Amino acid sequence: MNTKEIEDRIPHRSPMLLIDEIVSISESEITCRKTFSEDEPFVQGHFPDFPLVPGVILCECCLQAGALLLSDLATLDGDVVPIATRMDGVKFKKMVRPGDTVEIHAKLDEQISNAYYMTGKMTLNGKLSVRLEFACSIAATANE
Repeated sequence: MNTKEIEDRIPHRSPMLLIDEIVSISESEITCRKTFSEDEPFVQGHFPDFPLVPGVILCECCLQAGALLLSDLATLDGDVVPIATRMDGVKFKKMVRPGDTVEIHAKLDEQISNAYYMTGKMTLNGKLSVRLEFACSIAATANE
């Protein structure tokens, strides 16, 4: 899937859309790709002489992959958005730098009512870079 098709499925937009393409998707798993550029705003000062993609951005990539997976299960139209509610067991194993292309995997482990429990991981050159467990729900955008 290209950027337009991704934007049709989740509400994220540039500069916070952190998925370039969907490689594969099934009922319970998704694999995506992202290539980080040296122009990304979050690497400008992190760090000037040794730019690294911040860990929170790596986690957000996994969360967005999860949102894409959920877009088939829960209608993510203009009135609802996926909201992260928890991250557990986050482990950073390998640095990600501008120029790197990562594969992002998200797996739906369990759904209880409006809560979705997932496992995310990111690999760089086939080696684990990040792993986390997370939960999210679908929230209405209208103030009630």
